[in-house]
Amino acid sequence: MPEIFPEYMGYDRTIAVFSPDGRLFQVEYAKEAVKKGSTALGIVFKDGIVLVSVKPSGRLLVSSSAEKIFPIDDHIVAVASGLLADARALVRLARVRAQVHRLTYDEPIDVWTLSKVIGDRMQLSTLYAGLRPFGVGLLIGGVDPTGPHLIESDPSGMLYEWYACGIGKGSTLANKILAQKWKKDMSKKEAIKLGIDIIKKSEKVGEESLIEIAVVEKNKKFILTTADKIKNL
Repeated sequence: MPEIFPEYMGYDRTIAVFSPDGRLFQVEYAKEAVKKGSTALGIVFKDGIVLVSVKPSGRLLVSSSAEKIFPIDDHIVAVASGLLADARALVRLARVRAQVHRLTYDEPIDVWTLSKVIGDRMQLSTLYAGLRPFGVGLLIGGVDPTGPHLIESDPSGMLYEWYACGIGKGSTLANKILAQKWKKDMSKKEAIKLGIDIIKKSEKVGEESLIEIAVVEKNKKFILTTADKIKNL
């Protein structure tokens, strides 16, 4: 986390005040919340997107109750890292907007248009005193007529498009491996295998059933499954 000197401490009390060197500390704190979340990643393959995450586990915990991969529409899915309650609120907004678009224009919303809805809402929370930034990062993956897209939305509301990207506490290792092993026009099978391998290494997952996978392909409805059932695909 960036070092904050005593003379700057007064600038982290509200979201609406910049420090003298142009920083919004509350946004930086929100980004730290994302880094503390479990690893999530997305990989673009030839005809679609693979999103991978790991569900929380515990002897008494019902793992399925902690949702990390969120279907938004038949062709768009998001995966979150950070405060999952914040993610749930953003996904609810996105789902409504996707359905309004479908009813209004009789066609599915494209991935960038939907991502801008989420990014604009996150950016709005960096403008006004009394609000706090959303403490969550989202990877939004989908396929539209222009092809597959993987878009990251961070707590500042900034949007980045990636061919492959990891967020969360294992993101440093995940992005290093992705930079080495991702290749253009990789197959769905290769993308799934790479995603599972990265999650195993970054999260040290023992049970494959805790790894959750979403696959979005061209002209197909998304598939949500777990690593131990992936052979059924």
